[in-house]
Amino acid sequence: MTVTTSERLIEEQSRAKRLKALTHVTHDRLDTSIMSAALFTSVEGYGRFVSVQTLFHRDIDALYDNPVLQAVLPGLAERRRLPLIAADLADLGLPFPEDDTQPAFARGEATDVAAALGWLYVAEGSNMGAALLRKEAAKLGLSDTHGARHLAPAPEGPAAHWRAFTAALDSAELTDEEEACAVAGANAAFARVQSLVDARIG
Repeated sequence: MTVTTSERLIEEQSRAKRLKALTHVTHDRLDTSIMSAALFTSVEGYGRFVSVQTLFHRDIDALYDNPVLQAVLPGLAERRRLPLIAADLADLGLPFPEDDTQPAFARGEATDVAAALGWLYVAEGSNMGAALLRKEAAKLGLSDTHGARHLAPAPEGPAAHWRAFTAALDSAELTDEEEACAVAGANAAFARVQSLVDARIG
């Protein structure tokens, strides 16, 4: 099989950068869907956004307690956002959204660690875009202590928070098969959010 120059360049990148390069199609489609919905022009629209966030983070909440993942990603438990999102729902007077599907990762079940790393890459990456969304939420009268708690930056700042995550992610030892599983996991995470946006916002 012939390896193209672009494929070789991707292979030589850090894992986080490879994940970005290999998921850009699903990621770009999702960003376009969210931006075109103009969710931050009203509290009602923002509420729909929070509902999507709730169900995505419900999917991955069990990962933050996983001891294997905690060993790979130090400080993972402190990165959990579902409680903050649930508090935002309560601030907005919204119920926890119903969904017929089971969480992507359930407590007490075996976890594909490589795939989970891909899902967590997506979750953590969204924090980088939260700074802009936080400003838009502020225009609606929401804040880090009311309605937009989950958009608040980490104490060390979003960039440093992301760098710490990607450094740990890049250091994880994965086989070629596991690398592929991580990419598939990240694409599956973006696709899951896309399906939620299509169903609840689109």
